[in-house]
Amino acid sequence: MEKVLLHCCCAPCSSAIIEWMLANGRQPVLYYSNSNIYPAAEYRIRKNECVRYASKLGLQIIEDTYDHEDWQQMTNGLGEQPERGARCLVCFRMRLLRAAMKAREIGIYTFTSTLASSRWKNLSQISEAGNWAADQVNAAHPHSAQIHFDDRNWRKGGLQQRRNELLRENGFYNQLYCGCEYSLNARLPMMGKDDIRKWMREMKKAYTPEEKKHISQSACTKIITSEIWHGAGTVLLYHALPDEVDTQQLLDNAMSSGKRVLLPKVSGDTLTLHEYHGPASIAVGAYGILEPVTPEYRGREADIAIVPGVAFDRQGHRLGRGKGYYDRLLCRLKAYKIGICFPFQQLGQIPCEEHDILMDETVVCQEEW
Repeated sequence: MEKVLLHCCCAPCSSAIIEWMLANGRQPVLYYSNSNIYPAAEYRIRKNECVRYASKLGLQIIEDTYDHEDWQQMTNGLGEQPERGARCLVCFRMRLLRAAMKAREIGIYTFTSTLASSRWKNLSQISEAGNWAADQVNAAHPHSAQIHFDDRNWRKGGLQQRRNELLRENGFYNQLYCGCEYSLNARLPMMGKDDIRKWMREMKKAYTPEEKKHISQSACTKIITSEIWHGAGTVLLYHALPDEVDTQQLLDNAMSSGKRVLLPKVSGDTLTLHEYHGPASIAVGAYGILEPVTPEYRGREADIAIVPGVAFDRQGHRLGRGKGYYDRLLCRLKAYKIGICFPFQQLGQIPCEEHDILMDETVVCQEEW
């Protein structure tokens, strides 16, 4: 079988093309090169789906270095361009040049891309970018075998319908936007609260519990070293669920520094506050949350309230799980409100309502790559 390097943007777009190749005498070597994707959690989950499908079929998959900062520099000044505009051509050129270079490096002289399967993409831009990438590599090696970009239209021949069938059969994660932050920001106004909640649940699956706990430390450290934390006498914290930013470091520091620590407890349709005195003062309560068993705290003030959420935006809006517990609590509690979240949970904007309580500040965990 003839080997072909297949640049893959995602599993749904790749599946029908891979199936066609295997049935028509081509042996695809998958190349995942998508530094455009934002945030990193979205990159991870799309990559993991490609790896899962490649493993199922026994195919080789190669992952390129994820360098979103490099992609941002390449597209600098093009953020206001619409989809299918100049930014997309630059994006395609970057990714397909890397694919062309990888193809030559491993001795494959035909490459193509699943980008051409998406009805949201401009086929002429993909063809232009792929042929340009081949020309760049060939010009750098004029006395060697030349590489070729297969710029066929992967939407024809029933492949679009087959893509949708394979998506359902394999239970692929089906992304809500093209990939970069600009396409995400264009899509967000059309997403409702439940859409974002569902998407955030998928994003959290990209990380192991150990990884979530590890990156939680950066946000906790930032809070602990802040002036407002040092000056706080009473702090409202929460005991984290497995999918939330882990606050154990904050709990430990608050206790060791002599602060009064409050934890919320679900009481009917409201949250009541109770003092935390260490592990012996909590037990599993509603929704599997560790809650305090101490008497209710009747005060109406705290110096700081550390608030979890499903998503936050840069204007201070917070999206909760939908029950309104924290909105009702925070409207009656005077405190400096700090939202705390993973990187993928901070969005350009989220749907909001008049009764939503704004955060005074949002602290975002830092992810290491």
